[in-house]
Amino acid sequence: MFSLQTMFGKGDKFYGLLEASAEAARESAAALVAQVGKGGGASLEDFSLARRREKDLAAQISEELVNSFVTALDREDIEALSSALYKIPKTVEKFAERYALVGERLQGIDFLPRAELLHKATDVVARMVGLLRDGMRIDRTKKLQDQLQSIESEADRLLLEPYRTLYATATDPMRAILAKDLFELLEKAIDRCRDVGNVVYAIVLKHS
Repeated sequence: MFSLQTMFGKGDKFYGLLEASAEAARESAAALVAQVGKGGGASLEDFSLARRREKDLAAQISEELVNSFVTALDREDIEALSSALYKIPKTVEKFAERYALVGERLQGIDFLPRAELLHKATDVVARMVGLLRDGMRIDRTKKLQDQLQSIESEADRLLLEPYRTLYATATDPMRAILAKDLFELLEKAIDRCRDVGNVVYAIVLKHS
């Protein structure tokens, strides 16, 4: 269908920038899985690069909003989605920095299952953002949002056991505090993914 967005060529630009932001969030989660896994294959620079890339994309989106007469989506929706996406790698980087400092003291505490859930959540986020370009199908968007909610519920369930173990058997209160801080950052990062999903779903509802 003909539209002013197509005529001015703005649709692909904003969709592409938002999709790149979602991919940067997914890359930061993948680096986190590598960091807490047995190989420990990610460096802090990997997280800094993902966060800087996300920041640069957010700045580019803001600049394009100023310079564009016609936008692919409502301006406030683009701003809200860009802001929500930026918060994912920002939160992941906070975890990575703290884990690099105290990880040796937390030997035996397994963060990998929660990191893998975060990676799974960012994959769903990337697919949801991609749907904005692809017709904004509400049925497909709702299905992906349900997947995010399921991931969030599973993450909440997984947190119960380590908390129970830490509080019941911990002989080092500081170790328990440090672990709790890191678990809460992982939980917060997954919540950030849910926030992105909510923004996308609201956009699709508006245009359905």
